[in-house]
Amino acid sequence: MPKVVSRSAVSSSTDAQPTASSAASLRVYYCICGEFILVIDKNLAALPRRKTDNAIIIRAQETDTAKARTFKLNVTINDPILLQRQNGHEKQYRFLCTRCSLPVGYQCSPLPIKSAPFVYIFPGALTQIQGQVPTDAFDMETTLL
Repeated sequence: MPKVVSRSAVSSSTDAQPTASSAASLRVYYCICGEFILVIDKNLAALPRRKTDNAIIIRAQETDTAKARTFKLNVTINDPILLQRQNGHEKQYRFLCTRCSLPVGYQCSPLPIKSAPFVYIFPGALTQIQGQVPTDAFDMETTLL
């Protein structure tokens, strides 16, 4: 059998400017059970929050003034629930982790996912480090009720 010899060189520089591809990198988020849930083009901490329940807002549909985020969800959708809000009621189609069925987010219109203008992620539901509980996981325990 012939002997395989390979050579490679890796070059890096701390002085190098970030490239367009490194700035546009995707971020992966996991449920606290370790299951992959979300891949998105922006850090969740940098996205706006909803005033009613502090949920992270992900724009799912493009408008004339705003561009939609690029993201993919790996979730199951539960039956809708009806919540009482200050200005009436709100119907939520909740997203559940495919492994542990923990609620991780919702949208306000029926299937398919991304059919509503916005998708909302519960605060503390996702982490970037697989198997690590986010620091804000228990800050708003009553959010899901």
